[in-house]
Amino acid sequence: MSSEVSQNLEQDAVLRASIDRSLRHPVMFFLTSGAAWLAVSIILGMISSAKVHSPDFLDSCGWLTYGRTQAAHINALIYGWGFQAAFGVIIWLLSRLSRQECRAAGLILAAGHVWNLGVFVGILGILAGFGTGMPWMEFPSFCWPVMLLSYFAIMVWSLVQFKVRPEGHVYISQWYLMAAMIWFPWVFITANVLLHVIPGNPVMAAGINAWYKSSLLFLFFTPVALGTAFYLVPKVSGRPIHSYSLAQLGFWSLAVIMPWAGMQKLTGAPIPYFLPYLGATATILFFIPALTAAVSILRTAIADPEIASHSPTLRFTMAGIVGLVVMAVAAVFLNIPGKTLELSQFSMSGYGFEILALYGFFSFVMFGAIYFIVPRITRREWLSRRLIKWHFFLSTYGVSLIALVAIFGGLQQGIGQEAFDQPWSEASQRAFPYAVLITFIWFFIMLSNIFFFMHLTVMWLRLGRRSTHPTLLVSDHHGSPHGEDGDIDNAGSMTASAH
Repeated sequence: MSSEVSQNLEQDAVLRASIDRSLRHPVMFFLTSGAAWLAVSIILGMISSAKVHSPDFLDSCGWLTYGRTQAAHINALIYGWGFQAAFGVIIWLLSRLSRQECRAAGLILAAGHVWNLGVFVGILGILAGFGTGMPWMEFPSFCWPVMLLSYFAIMVWSLVQFKVRPEGHVYISQWYLMAAMIWFPWVFITANVLLHVIPGNPVMAAGINAWYKSSLLFLFFTPVALGTAFYLVPKVSGRPIHSYSLAQLGFWSLAVIMPWAGMQKLTGAPIPYFLPYLGATATILFFIPALTAAVSILRTAIADPEIASHSPTLRFTMAGIVGLVVMAVAAVFLNIPGKTLELSQFSMSGYGFEILALYGFFSFVMFGAIYFIVPRITRREWLSRRLIKWHFFLSTYGVSLIALVAIFGGLQQGIGQEAFDQPWSEASQRAFPYAVLITFIWFFIMLSNIFFFMHLTVMWLRLGRRSTHPTLLVSDHHGSPHGEDGDIDNAGSMTASAH
């Protein structure tokens, strides 16, 4: 019996190694190029933030006006970093969970270059003044068909792998990841066709744009991050998911509630009266899927506090899930009709919420996945524990402060905007100190991501150290490797929920 188990484990290790080898180049390309775009986004964010409180900053360059740099900053964060991090993580996770090698690495890599070209041209188009002016959709209109085709070329192979996988349990991670892969084309095609191909009433165009922003956040980035967390936490901790029922409730509530969100941003516009209230209600109800998923993931992670404190993967993932809970609380707080919704509608509070969601939640989970995945596909360990610690602490404190400052500074700005008997400059003066602080904080986040990008590039060049132990945030005083070294994907060797 023991010899049979040993043989199965050996075969499983060989299969994992072959999967990792087949995905090394496309996964590392997406993660490294995504990290580079993240650095570009942060630099643009610093410039746009500086121009809020110092309009004369770089005023001699027409390409770097506030309207252009702010749009380029958000789009680089979403399409340059967010999507590419998601691509790298999704194709690796679904290959592992489907027990299938990647047979189209070259095509995926080529499509990844096309995606990057689309992002590059889109960012240049925004900075050159050819942006559409629609938030999160500012790329010139000719970019979206190219990006859609490259998306299909990248992701269709993961769908094929899921289809031909060995029969067995479908993990909750696969639920979330597959749903995100299917929801995105629906949202992307619907919004772009209605806005660029058959445009209609401008008011409803604004509504479609608001729905697109909300759907991209709640129906793509959120399920990708949750699916990744549901894989990483049981894997690293070596424990089954705390409550599979809660995880399923979180998935179905996300699927049912969140397609209705977004229209609350059009409060006061000449649209059917119930639509803003429907959008506000759906956004507030995001608390349900967020809390159920967070409870299940965090209860699994803290089952062994020692591993949670040592593992970079768990540190980042748990911080991201805490960010999800804070994001859900902020969604409730900022979308109360008749109270905070009017104050946050046209202020920097919306920006604070977006950074909290895209960086404080999604990006932290992606960082955790990268620290887990990269050593497996490069067969090297991370070079420096200290760089990982700096990345974690600077990012944690930085994004927390930006979200807090922007949300509450935006509320002060909104109070000034609602004071109709006062000059508009009153609102600007209220936001001034908060904008200065945001610029200062972005500088520290930029430092943390320089560390991250350099570290990741070294790993891609396979200059990392050879080791049989995982890189830990603190040394292991017990002399044995922690959960990150245990790399078992065989569902038969663990409970199904832990995959």
